Amino acid sequence: MDGWMYCSVIIAALATVALAAPQYSYDAPAGRSRADSSEEVAILRDERVHEDDGKYNFDFESENGIRFSEAGSPDGDEDAIVSAGQYSYTAPDGTEVVVKYVANENGFQPQSDLLPVAPEFPHPIPQFVLDQIAFAAEEDARRAHDGSREAPSRSYGAPQ
Repeated sequence: MDGWMYCSVIIAALATVALAAPQYSYDAPAGRSRADSSEEVAILRDERVHEDDGKYNFDFESENGIRFSEAGSPDGDEDAIVSAGQYSYTAPDGTEVVVKYVANENGFQPQSDLLPVAPEFPHPIPQFVLDQIAFAAEEDARRAHDGSREAPSRSYGAPQ
């Protein structure tokens, strides 16, 4: 097994441990205490396939609902692996968290309904910015009308 395979297995193991660790402060269900949090969780499925050409895939599922699967292959360059997969778990509030991802030359690209989303572009331009643009256009028009050959200013003047 090459270094990338070992790295993928280690990353998968670390992700599983991180996802299994308590992430939130919440009240435990009735009848259980936080002292019970060290109870063992059974592994229901752990399937791994590593092929000689560098392709691999694995599927993991634990008793507490954590699922993780990934498939990958070398990307022409021996030092690069392209992989895709998904993981899921149940958040303390009962929400099922599902994250699908691709990892390639463009980096790790997760997708989930629970991830924050940037505002759509073009976003509204604040009025003070529009006012400044209009002011600069008026100055340029005034200079052009006066016959000034001076280039438009590239810096702001001192505040007055």
